[in-house]
Amino acid sequence: MPFNVMLLSLCQALLVSGNILLIAVSPLIGARLAPDPAWSTAPVATQWLGLMCATIPASLIMARLGRKRGFLLGNLLGLAGVVVAAQALVSEAFSLFMLGTWLIGIGIGFGQLYRFAAVEAAPLALRDRAIGLVMGGGVLAAFFGPWLARISREAAVTPFLGSFLGLGALYLVALLVLLATRLPPPEKTHGDGQPRHLGEIVRQPVFVVAVLSALIGYGVMNLAMTATPLAMSGAGHHFNHVATTIQWHVLAMFLPSFATGHLTARFGAPRMIAAGCVLLAASGLAAQVEAGVAGFHFALILLGLGWNFTFLPATGLLTEAYRPVEKARTQAANEFLVFSTVAVTALLAGPLVNLLGWTLLNALLVPLSLVPIALLAWQRLARRRQDPHISG
Repeated sequence: MPFNVMLLSLCQALLVSGNILLIAVSPLIGARLAPDPAWSTAPVATQWLGLMCATIPASLIMARLGRKRGFLLGNLLGLAGVVVAAQALVSEAFSLFMLGTWLIGIGIGFGQLYRFAAVEAAPLALRDRAIGLVMGGGVLAAFFGPWLARISREAAVTPFLGSFLGLGALYLVALLVLLATRLPPPEKTHGDGQPRHLGEIVRQPVFVVAVLSALIGYGVMNLAMTATPLAMSGAGHHFNHVATTIQWHVLAMFLPSFATGHLTARFGAPRMIAAGCVLLAASGLAAQVEAGVAGFHFALILLGLGWNFTFLPATGLLTEAYRPVEKARTQAANEFLVFSTVAVTALLAGPLVNLLGWTLLNALLVPLSLVPIALLAWQRLARRRQDPHISG
């Protein structure tokens, strides 16, 4: 595997480590600073809103300036958000804290494109494996992120200020790694010629399946994950239990990545996506059984596995929907649709878990998790009607 893909994997690990830290502390900071408990996950939502706002500009900027400069810009914006969030904690300003998480989200939005940069830095035959290796950087984050959340929480007099100092250090290290990374220039990765109209691209069945699978997989996972710290805190569990649960969840999200590329190449993206949807539904069912620490662990592990088996194959599938010259606009459309949904789920997590409770919320996610399977079955049936000789 090319060395630059390894460096991208390290950048992904640093990015996800910061994300885990934010997942663990942002809802608790929101509950502390918000004027109403229903707004406790608003800082998480503004983070995802920032990510959503970055999706289209990030792809277009990288098409013009290149991946490396785009990633450097994203890290600088993330650092600016850290400074704003730290000031908000000192002054106990809820609205200022949301501004900080919004800027951090913009930086994360640029970083979400590491997986596409890996495709460009690796030979075509290694496409799925490169995606898996980069996303597999989250395994390191599964151990480092919760550890950083634990030790940094009380590292300063102001509660949670140390967490954001640690987050800033992660972004600074990522800047140094990126400076050592060599990525192809945009003229080599984005091609030339006349692109198709975006409407024609997004109407392709392969685009619809890829986007809907990623959208459902990420949306269901994020809604349940964002609600978890609040649900566990409400059930009387210690913060260390919350951090450990998130750690196992993130490990389940990223550890399979080293094998997901191989499995996708062997069994195909549709079968992998269907397996992921089943795992997401199983997570919702597991949440009906027990509200103890072990119950949260088991449900969140299944949730992480379901995300991996839907989101990663969907990323590879999306690359079949565009030509090189159409890359920027197609990836931008995909990222916007997926992460707009994620932003909405983050905003809804607080009100829904307060209104419905952990058990009922997860029960409602079960049928939603199975929607991509229904679409895949419908498309397979349609292909068979057009050509009875098609077997899959």
